[in-house]
Amino acid sequence: MFRVSKMLLAFSLLLLTLAGGVAAASENHVPTDQVYKIGEDVFGFTSGGGTHSMFVIGEKNVVVFETFNPDHSKKLIRAVRSFTDKKITHAFQTHNHWDHAGGGQSFLDEGAETVMHELAAQWVAAHPRPDTVAGSTIWSGSRKDYDFGDFTVEMHYLGLNHGLGMTVFVVPEKKVAFIADLVTPNRVMFTVVPDFNIGEWERSLGEILALDFEVAVCSHTELPGEAAFKGCTKQHVSEERQYIRDLRGAIIAKFEKGTGFYEIAEKIALPQYAHWVGYDKWLEMNAYRLMLDLYMGPFPWVHNAN
Repeated sequence: MFRVSKMLLAFSLLLLTLAGGVAAASENHVPTDQVYKIGEDVFGFTSGGGTHSMFVIGEKNVVVFETFNPDHSKKLIRAVRSFTDKKITHAFQTHNHWDHAGGGQSFLDEGAETVMHELAAQWVAAHPRPDTVAGSTIWSGSRKDYDFGDFTVEMHYLGLNHGLGMTVFVVPEKKVAFIADLVTPNRVMFTVVPDFNIGEWERSLGEILALDFEVAVCSHTELPGEAAFKGCTKQHVSEERQYIRDLRGAIIAKFEKGTGFYEIAEKIALPQYAHWVGYDKWLEMNAYRLMLDLYMGPFPWVHNAN
C-alpha cells in the first residue's frame, strides 16, 4: 500500500509539473467559456485552458466535435442549448487519447451517439478510465460520410500520424473542418512530441491541405486575441508542415558539420519561429525527439494502421 501511495503521489506531482509547464508556455488561452462563429450555423467553443470543440446546427439536429472531458462536455452542451433546443444526435471524437476522448458519457446521457474510429475504440477499451468510454458507434476504414440532409459530415482517417484512429472531419457544405492535435497554430511541437509518428504526420498534413475546407476549428490554438476565434486555415496547416521540415533540415545541417549528437539539440536555432509559443522551452525537446526518429527509425508504428 505504501509503495502504491508513493507511486500515486509521484504521478500526481508529475501531472502538476506538466500542467504548470503547459500553462507557462501557453500565452493566449481564453480563461472563460466562449462561443464563436466560424461559418453559417457553425460555431467553435472553448471552455478555457486551450481546448476547442465545434458544433453545427442543422435543420433537424445538432452535431458536435470533440468531447475532451466531462466538465468540458457539460459546458459544451449548455453552450449548444443557449442557441437551440434541437436534439444533439452525434458527438464525433477524433482519436484515442484520454485528454480528448473523455466526456462522451455526457452526450450518451443526452441520447446522442458518440462516434469513434475502431482503432481509437480498441485502445480506449483496453485502457479503461472512469471518464472515458469507447464510442457507441464505431467505424472502420479510411472514409465514411454521415448525411444529415442539409449537411454532411465527412470522416477522414488519414492513417498513422498521432495517436490511434485520428480522424479529420469536414463539413463540405459549410467549407469547415475540425482538426485535433495535428495543427496547432503559432506553437512549436508540444514538449517531447508524444505519440507522433513525425514522418506520417508530415504526410497527413499534405493530405489535409487537399481536403475541401476554407476554415477549421483546431482543438488547440495559440493564435493571439481575436485571431483565435477566426479558426485555423490551410496556411496554418502549411506552417505546421514547414516547421517539421525546417527543424529536420537544421538537425541534418548540424550533423553534416560534425556537431556531436548530444550537442545538436542545444545548438539548434530557428529564429523564424522565435515568436511561436513554446520556442524557448520546447525547441530543444522537439529537436531531440526528431533526432531519435532519424536515428532509431520512425515511431510509434502500428501494423495495418494505414
